[in-house]
Amino acid sequence: MYEDDDILVVDKPADTPIHPSIGNYENTLANGIAWYFEQKGEPFVYRCINRLDRDTTGLIVLAKHALSAAVLSQAMRSREIHRTYQAFALGETAASGTIDAPIARLNGSLIQRTVDFASGERSVTHYRTLAHCSVFSHLELNLETGRTHQIRVHMAYIGHPLLGDTLYNKTPGTFPRQALHSASLSFVHPITGEPLNFHAPLPEDMQNLLT
Repeated sequence: MYEDDDILVVDKPADTPIHPSIGNYENTLANGIAWYFEQKGEPFVYRCINRLDRDTTGLIVLAKHALSAAVLSQAMRSREIHRTYQAFALGETAASGTIDAPIARLNGSLIQRTVDFASGERSVTHYRTLAHCSVFSHLELNLETGRTHQIRVHMAYIGHPLLGDTLYNKTPGTFPRQALHSASLSFVHPITGEPLNFHAPLPEDMQNLLT
């Protein structure tokens, strides 16, 4: 989507983890980026600033050197990198709303998260409904915090889990993945100070839900 001497912004496809893990050493964004810079004959250290789940599509920013990584990482911690998502959730959602419910790791699970008012970290998601489509709703969501699986956990918590989310939706339906897309990313350039705004259209599988 964008590249200069300091940063790289990419539109990640589905079924692509951001880095290698046990059982998945090759089909990752890190491998693809490493190949890209190898083809250009340029040295590169993988520095991923924001993170998306394997099957969540959309915008990710990468730092191309240590200084831009440090500045962007601080901006992320200070909530100065603004992320807007689009999703499809089961049922008819309210016109808009805010979910303020703490999230913690589910006891006994390495992956799954849950709302936990006793030991969870504060987690806030804002949403508005773009359209009601048959038995599901098309949503735009903004994160005030950035917990693992935050949108997926929060939407399931209010009774509107994401389509295709086999981890948090007991009836995920036939959609092949969680219907979640990182649609826009706004932040200040770490070196020049220029405001940057990026937008990625819905991937084809999510666009087909609107027809």
